[in-house]
Amino acid sequence: MTGDIVGIPWIVVLIVLPLTGGMASFLFPAISKSLGLIFALAIFTAVVGLSWQLVEQGAHRYAIGGWGASLGIDLYADGLSLLMLVTAALVGLGVSVYSGAYFSREKAKHFWPLWLFLWAALNALFLSADIFNLYVTLELLGLAAVALIALADGADALNSAMRYLLVSLLGSLFYLLGVALLYHSFGSLDIAILAQRMEPTPAVWSAVGLMSAGLLLKTALFPMHFWLPAAHACAPAPVSALLSALVVKASFYILLRLWLEVFALTDTLPGQLLGLLGATAVLWGGIQALRQTRLKLLIAYSTVVQLGYLFLAFPLGTNIAWKGAFYMLLSHAIAKAAMFMAAGNILRFCGHDRIADLDRIAQRLPLTFTAFALASVSIMGLPPSGGFIGKWLLLEASMGAGQWWWAVILILGGLLAAAYFFRVIGYAFTRAELTHDVSVVPARMEWAALALALAAILLGFISPAALELMGIGTSFGGERAG
Repeated sequence: MTGDIVGIPWIVVLIVLPLTGGMASFLFPAISKSLGLIFALAIFTAVVGLSWQLVEQGAHRYAIGGWGASLGIDLYADGLSLLMLVTAALVGLGVSVYSGAYFSREKAKHFWPLWLFLWAALNALFLSADIFNLYVTLELLGLAAVALIALADGADALNSAMRYLLVSLLGSLFYLLGVALLYHSFGSLDIAILAQRMEPTPAVWSAVGLMSAGLLLKTALFPMHFWLPAAHACAPAPVSALLSALVVKASFYILLRLWLEVFALTDTLPGQLLGLLGATAVLWGGIQALRQTRLKLLIAYSTVVQLGYLFLAFPLGTNIAWKGAFYMLLSHAIAKAAMFMAAGNILRFCGHDRIADLDRIAQRLPLTFTAFALASVSIMGLPPSGGFIGKWLLLEASMGAGQWWWAVILILGGLLAAAYFFRVIGYAFTRAELTHDVSVVPARMEWAALALALAAILLGFISPAALELMGIGTSFGGERAG
């Protein structure tokens, strides 16, 4: 039985399942919600199967059609991609349960095909072993995300979607130009082959600059974050959760993969520059979050801060720094999805998300408030959450490398996060000056947010196992797939 499970090509199933679910939801809109939930469970099960396979056999490479690189297309799964797939499965299952009650019947028939196509693009991106296929999946991801943002009614949502579309296309163009330069220089697009042939030539440096600029634009690193707050604030709550938790992380995943495996940079200046931009994002984003009067905008600027943390690993360049940044990515994805879902519950209940008029939300929506508070614990980096583990590893790496100033940024960022989240929590206990009618929030929306918030805390307890999984493959010093 175990051999049968390990022998299934889960790496292919994880791409085919969401594609099939998206097409089925499009063809049968009347039952799209039921189909979406069924396929979400099936994808989660497939991720469990791939996890079992990698634990038993190590990193896995699959040649599509039997043609391997560089003539054909390879899919590749290791610890890095597996943890991204697990995170996408957890967030995806939570968002699917939440969305089943969030969207009206009319909106649902548009949401489910788009969401499942986006999920397929995410899974394909995490499993791609080819820099051109990474471009293709990145484009599909961006197009699906734009359409999901536009699901919200109103001119603001449309403007935000169009701005994101233009940013996404510009970032993809830069990335594609870099891909063309690398292909012209080395005659291959496969990551493993490029890693063996890479030499520090002017063409390579140009490719590094172009690809990095495009990915940084898509990741919304300061000062290229201008599109993110509006897109997150205007989108429906489950879409905001997907954007913050998964979509912006996909471009960072590509950058991390290329930086660790392809770009053999001996010059420390690019890493220091990225670290400086990350530190600025932490401080500037934290100050902007403090100034917000709307809850979703506060959470959106908090995403700018958390993305900045991820880039503090680049100037350090040590194994522990990379692991710390990646663990922060995982914990932030799950916690921020829970936070946006909690904000969606508050918006439905109150009819607004003005922080000063939350009107005793802690007593009136206790499950939602608990979800928000627990997610805040992880975002602030307090023990025993996953966010604490990531920050601790980055602190240890910065002090070990003698670059103590990054540790100062981490501490200041945590203090700013505490300031703006405790501000929200304070208003959640007080009576608002303006009373308003309230609406009922379905129980599944509250429980879905709470489940993800608890998962963000649980990440702190399972860190030894998660860190061990990161060692599968070559990214964090493990063995290469056969």
